[in-house]
Amino acid sequence: MKLGIPRERREGERRVAATPDTVKQLAGMGLEVLVETGAGDGAGHPDSAYHHAGATIVPGLDNAALDLLAHVRPLDAHTAASLRRGAVTVGLASPSSELPAVQALADAGVTSFALELVPRISRAQSMDALTSQALVAGYRCVLEAAIRLPRFFPLYMTAAGTIPPARVLVLGAGVAGLQAIGTAKRLGARVFANDIRPASADEVASMGGTFIRLDLETAEAAGGYARQLSSDAGTRQRQLLAPHVAQSDVLITTAAVPGRPAPLLVTREMVQGMRPGSVVVDLAAESGGNVEGSAPGQDIPIPTADGTGHITLVGLKDPASAMASDASRLYAKNVANLLALLVRDGALTLDFDDEVVAGACLTHDGGVRHQPTAELLTARAAAGTGAAAAARQEGRL
Repeated sequence: MKLGIPRERREGERRVAATPDTVKQLAGMGLEVLVETGAGDGAGHPDSAYHHAGATIVPGLDNAALDLLAHVRPLDAHTAASLRRGAVTVGLASPSSELPAVQALADAGVTSFALELVPRISRAQSMDALTSQALVAGYRCVLEAAIRLPRFFPLYMTAAGTIPPARVLVLGAGVAGLQAIGTAKRLGARVFANDIRPASADEVASMGGTFIRLDLETAEAAGGYARQLSSDAGTRQRQLLAPHVAQSDVLITTAAVPGRPAPLLVTREMVQGMRPGSVVVDLAAESGGNVEGSAPGQDIPIPTADGTGHITLVGLKDPASAMASDASRLYAKNVANLLALLVRDGALTLDFDDEVVAGACLTHDGGVRHQPTAELLTARAAAGTGAAAAARQEGRL
């Protein structure tokens, strides 16, 4: 069976879905691994390393001849349509925001596995790409803040005077948030954190942070994820957070709700209440942003309320890809471990009685198996039909 590893083509993406180490694991499953020329260059893996690991280097993948395709970024509709019926894909799919590609996968009869859908259970932890990539992103966002902050993070006592430690506030204590807390603490900052899931207080403390308790409703969904707060509760949350934001030198926001745009946690007015020179890093900028006005890949100066200076609002883009070597190391193991469930002695064995296989499957046999995505596609089709009918009616008038 032929497994293809493409060179990622989205701008800024440097990760790769297989490393030379995982090529050895994949070959041990009986797979013939085809790696597109230059696929690993951005992550520090030259073609020669893949060749020595047992892969075949090809100038371009013939998608129609592949049995399996492993990728990082979601496939586009054209690539999905070029795969043969019965082929299997494994990678990030962003199903709620990539509906045309999901429909193309279903129409092509491709069986696709979305790593975002891997169940959060103990035996699937080694396949959880959301967690592995959030770990990288949480580490990276603190470094981005430290570079831009015009002060030290740690306490320094010198003959010329004492420099107090920076105060860092992290909003969202998932994997990325906890890694941000730990990294900021290791750099010597005083770290505070808040999350709408009360159970995260102990996790924050274990990383050396101080948990900020707010008088809000509990908002924990299945699998340990956060759920969206009601409109009134969201407003109340921002009011309670405002003084804590104002006291911080660095604000890092990491809050995300699976399948939905990122919740708004911080308004422009709250940012303007911070001291001049402060830094805000929005890790959720690509999914709508936790901070009002953030934009992926941009540093935006926000004037302080009193006009004495500005705050730097950083919208992170591709944070995991910015550390492509280790991000790829982790991601490639996630992919290989999931493939180990799907392949036995060099042949596909799709056991949909296995909760990991069933849970991660997005499309199969011409249909969309993930119910929330199927409902979004149905609604999209209905909206398109309604718009077409309205246009025909208008043309007759």
